[in-house]
Amino acid sequence: MTEPTPNPLARLRERLAVRGEVRSGTVAGFDGDDVVVRLDGDPDVPSGRVPRYELSWRRVEHPAEIYGTGQRITGEVMGADGQGRVLLSAKACEDEPLRRFLLGFERGSVVTGTVSSVHPFGVFVRIDGESAHPVHDGTGFIRIPELSWSRFGHPAEVVRPGQRVTGEVLVADTRHGQVSLSLKALQQDPWDRLGADVGDVVPGVVTKIVPFGVFVRVGEDAEGLVHVDELGGRAVEEGQDMRVGIVEIDRPRRRIRLAPVD
Repeated sequence: MTEPTPNPLARLRERLAVRGEVRSGTVAGFDGDDVVVRLDGDPDVPSGRVPRYELSWRRVEHPAEIYGTGQRITGEVMGADGQGRVLLSAKACEDEPLRRFLLGFERGSVVTGTVSSVHPFGVFVRIDGESAHPVHDGTGFIRIPELSWSRFGHPAEVVRPGQRVTGEVLVADTRHGQVSLSLKALQQDPWDRLGADVGDVVPGVVTKIVPFGVFVRVGEDAEGLVHVDELGGRAVEEGQDMRVGIVEIDRPRRRIRLAPVD
């Protein structure tokens, strides 16, 4: 029994759909808002596709505003769709200086920059040596959980525009044109400085009042919860000193259960 002859187009697509690699081709046409690409080496049927949202940093109503049939196009491979077509991000290759800058970062490396803007969803940072970003006001971005070990209500409580910061690189993303940074990664974990244990009575400060209880800072930065049932109806306010007993420490989940001590 003879083996079936491999489909040359399927083999080509498998070879080309290596995530992160750069491929070039010719615009073969449009499928709705997507660009259909005849990748270099395609035998007959075009095997590449650029989704509209991966087309450009610029806002466009239709890809024909940027590309015409027969025009050369280059994109970064994102993978393959359910039909085996190679999905490309032309946006990732549109700004060559930005792409080169992003590819120069390694996970775990330490960089310095200046906070350019602070938002409820995170902080943009102009990393030293970067050129102007095509959209954002900084190539570096710090998500809320990566700002600090301490509890805070708004990122502006942690950093301010113009402030110099140093962070650890989590990932450099050419498709989103960003370097994700962590300030927290370079700070000592307050749990490492928590000298108390279950059964100890320690001084604390009420940091936040919530419907189910109050959070109390114990040690330098670690916080625990006094459940509302443990309060016994007593009135408390933020900033108030409170002696608490440590009832439970759940290190994997980073939780401390406390009880007030008179």
